Amino acid sequence: MAGGIATAGASMDPRPVLIVTGLVQEAKIASGPGMTVICSSSDPAQLRALLAGFDPTTIRGVISFGVAGGLDPQLKSGAVVVATEVMAGNSCWKTSETLSEELIAGAGIGQKVFRGGLAGVEKVVTGQVGKASLRSGTGAAAVDMESHIAAAYAAEAGLPFAALRVVSDPAHRALPELATTAIKPNGDIDISKVMRGIVRNPLVIRALVSTGRDFNRALRSLRDCRSFFRGKTGLVAAEV
Repeated sequence: MAGGIATAGASMDPRPVLIVTGLVQEAKIASGPGMTVICSSSDPAQLRALLAGFDPTTIRGVISFGVAGGLDPQLKSGAVVVATEVMAGNSCWKTSETLSEELIAGAGIGQKVFRGGLAGVEKVVTGQVGKASLRSGTGAAAVDMESHIAAAYAAEAGLPFAALRVVSDPAHRALPELATTAIKPNGDIDISKVMRGIVRNPLVIRALVSTGRDFNRALRSLRDCRSFFRGKTGLVAAEV
């Protein structure tokens, strides 16, 4: 976006920041003073519907926050990625440097933050081959299902945008299909569906255990990045 950020002497914009998440666990971590949080339940259509009914004049910026699939083979589960850009199809949205620096400042002490691109997709990329292809085509460090939609919304509204995503499943890890389909409309995990899937195919247990470990490690990293969401930092003025 053209223009810049108001100087330190400018008054603080009292409007909240909109935090876009895919899972209820992410939403709970992000909730805090000066934040408005929406959860898409990892459903792109639902997220677009939620944003279509959201008034952009009530917020001062948009942040995509949550876990992601790793595309860069060097990133392990728990690695924090603050996006430089978000890509989807032929579209590319640059992130706000100022808001991105606010997110980095809110990361845990001693926690390494990687800067890189995010790829946006409409469906979960589960296999290693699909991840490698996406990495080759975009050069992105990670992939998720919300950032491209949030970035497009922010761009249309003329709002600054940033994204912080933590790698859950690394590039070499294939996700079991059950782990991607057992999500309730509220963004929570459908335990009964998981159990039915295990009964049908007990061999999936090992993959689910590995996926669970990766996910829990990613959530711990997300919690370490929540200083921004506790009102300790904030965007001083909207970019114009």
